[in-house]
Amino acid sequence: MKKKISVLALASIFVASSAMGSAWRIPEESVDSTAKVGANIASATRTDTAYFNPAKMSWMDDTWQIEVDATYIYLSPIKYEDGRNSFYSSESETEHFLVPTGFVVSPDYSGFRFGLAVVAPYGLSKRWEDPFGKAVAGEFSLAVIEVNPTVSYAISDMISVAAGPRMLYAKATMENDASGLGIPLGTNMVGDTIEWGWNVAVAVKPMDKLDLAVTYRSNVDLKFEDDANLNLMGTLLPNWDADVTVPAPAVFAVSVAYDVLENLNIELTWDRTYWSQYEVLDINYHPNIPGNPFEVPVARDWNDTNAYRIGLTYGLNDVVTLMAGFGYDENPIPTDKVDFSIPDSDAWLYSVGMQYAVNENLDLGIAFLYDYKESRDVKGSPTDRVYGEFTEASALLVSVGLNYKF
Repeated sequence: MKKKISVLALASIFVASSAMGSAWRIPEESVDSTAKVGANIASATRTDTAYFNPAKMSWMDDTWQIEVDATYIYLSPIKYEDGRNSFYSSESETEHFLVPTGFVVSPDYSGFRFGLAVVAPYGLSKRWEDPFGKAVAGEFSLAVIEVNPTVSYAISDMISVAAGPRMLYAKATMENDASGLGIPLGTNMVGDTIEWGWNVAVAVKPMDKLDLAVTYRSNVDLKFEDDANLNLMGTLLPNWDADVTVPAPAVFAVSVAYDVLENLNIELTWDRTYWSQYEVLDINYHPNIPGNPFEVPVARDWNDTNAYRIGLTYGLNDVVTLMAGFGYDENPIPTDKVDFSIPDSDAWLYSVGMQYAVNENLDLGIAFLYDYKESRDVKGSPTDRVYGEFTEASALLVSVGLNYKF
């Protein structure tokens, strides 16, 4: 598929920090997952189970169920203080997003249940208006929509399994401009692609109070063959054939949920994101452009990351359910690979939320999550592009939704 696109911009977008999870992953896709910082796998009970742990659909109420959620995301400005000259210091723009998601679970059909999730698992944006930051990341924005149908089967009262395909639609927009530094160099693009993957899940319930779960989402290579528009030192080169591949990494999760009291459930979740699949940014132009600085392969050498999440669910009464969460999420980017498109750092997550049962068929929910990113000191050599500190990165999420049985 051909698109009007700058390939360098596209590749950079897929490593732009979202301030939501490691690199540009977004683990929170519903009210319950926001309220429990993504610790919503073994303890999932509402229709978002179709995404977070589809194997557990087998044990849900034998009715049609539907859930619709919307999440407002605020990204604070990130400050960069250069260690060489204050002229290079920058501050990114504030970002605001509204992300809708939806889930459906079917009744039981001879031990089989069918689910559907429409979510936004990756993306967001980063913009810099100051000359030094704008030269790399004037604007990076990425929206990824995943459509994930699943089917579960109850092997017994204790064990259920599930699997399904993943269709990822990704759309990216980018502009950068080095003219503020006196360099006639820049790119711009809008592009999209569709790729496929798969997911599997196993749920085990050895006793009434205990739930165990293992889930896996496959790596999806996002492959683009594009028309590139480049400005190389004042020479405009439109519609140049180019291609690049970047990964949407695999995610493996292990989760345990236990009813420590009759009305209090605690979930412990560990997940690992396989960012090490991103080894190099390699853009290929056809035919080769002599002296093109964008065609030189750039080593990424990202690391696999771990996230640790705790989710609490407390049934206050028959009408109100309270939730809270705490988590720690590692970042995958080695210090010498950090720049304005990827100012990522380790994150601490805090959340609260509640569900209100309007009646036996309808729940209304709201949740809040605060994501605090640690400061990132990047001072390898004064001759590097980045020689300074990124600070004040954070995000705020507000999710609202309804869950209905019929």
